[in-house]
Amino acid sequence: MATQDTFRDINWDDMGGVGLSGTGKQMLAFAALYLGVLAYDGLLLQDGLNVLLLSPLGMEGSALGQFVANTTGPTLWIPFEAVGLDFTFTWDFSGTDWLFIVTVAVGYFYGVKPLQNNPRLAANYWRQFKKNRAAVVSAIYLAIIFVIGIVGPLFLQSPEIQPLEAYQPPVFMTVPNTVPISCLGDVATNAAGTQVCQGTWAYPLGTTGEGQGILKLLVLGMRVSMQVGLITMLLVITLGSLVGTTAAYFGGYVDEVLMRYVDLQASVPSFFLFLILSYFFEPTLFMLIALFGLLGWEGTARLVRSEALQRTEEEYVRAAENAGASDGWVIRRHILPNVSNTIITNASLLIPGYILFEAALAFLGVTDPGIASWGKTISAGRGDLANAPWIATIPGIFLFFTILGFNFLGDALGDALDPRRGDT
Repeated sequence: MATQDTFRDINWDDMGGVGLSGTGKQMLAFAALYLGVLAYDGLLLQDGLNVLLLSPLGMEGSALGQFVANTTGPTLWIPFEAVGLDFTFTWDFSGTDWLFIVTVAVGYFYGVKPLQNNPRLAANYWRQFKKNRAAVVSAIYLAIIFVIGIVGPLFLQSPEIQPLEAYQPPVFMTVPNTVPISCLGDVATNAAGTQVCQGTWAYPLGTTGEGQGILKLLVLGMRVSMQVGLITMLLVITLGSLVGTTAAYFGGYVDEVLMRYVDLQASVPSFFLFLILSYFFEPTLFMLIALFGLLGWEGTARLVRSEALQRTEEEYVRAAENAGASDGWVIRRHILPNVSNTIITNASLLIPGYILFEAALAFLGVTDPGIASWGKTISAGRGDLANAPWIATIPGIFLFFTILGFNFLGDALGDALDPRRGDT
């Protein structure tokens, strides 16, 4: 006699409840690899992992010996003779770098991978998104900034202080020959009979008052901005979503306790707390990200909670509960996906705020002085606006367009992910 399964007999594990999908297996493999390398780096590599890419024709003899002598910690040697590359660099993974790797991985598994698995949904989102041309241009600009910010610092050393090369103008500018201490470019005479110094390709965007190349500072600042914006956003979104959905789903005392804690945390000013901690400890990028990421999610929690409260009353949530699905399964498979539009839109709007905040703190000189931040470069040039305006204006322009780009992107994502808009 054939048996017929009832709704209660459904095995939720087979329906994707607990069993691992292909993406789940990839995430598990990445987590295992990540934790293994992290443990190896933290427990055994006291000086970090040095990465050396070279060709046999590149660094030889005494130069290679000097490099090895100056290198502390194990070195990963990657021969590139097959493609004729000749690059050498070291990468000592910091705590911020490890967090950034997790951030990029989360963005891939929860942002790119679902769209890749659902081309129809991705095409629909793209149709809506591309209606905002400013957002499309912004996405391209931000992608370029992201790639350069990640790859560029691998091949760039921090610019050294070169007093004799201070105030070199960009290649598209000339300044009176009296501005730079020593003009590295051509010296010409303008129509007024004044000798002017022309920029040189050795410093395409000029130098600061300390002789540091603006281009290098820009590239290094791109990584700092991306790390601050993306990692802090991930921490805020993760904690805020967890607290918001939990409070909305369980309600009662759980909701009351969590929301009162949110009220309490909202009364703690992160900015002043960072200043106080900077007084007792050396301010680092990791400290800034951790502080604002762990203490800045209350607004997101409230936003997610308000959205999740509506979802908990939907019939499909009740059906899953009546079928015996666990609370965690319902939150993970029904509540979170249906408030994801709010979460993603909020995330894209949080990023520019954190980038701007880091730049402001660097401008005030209360962040890590060893990190090349856009705000720090702007601050270095604020006293030279009359004679060397490029020092403050060029990083200021990049900061402006990065903030503007994320704002455009956030608005467009909000429109594209809103199912109530549909095709118009």
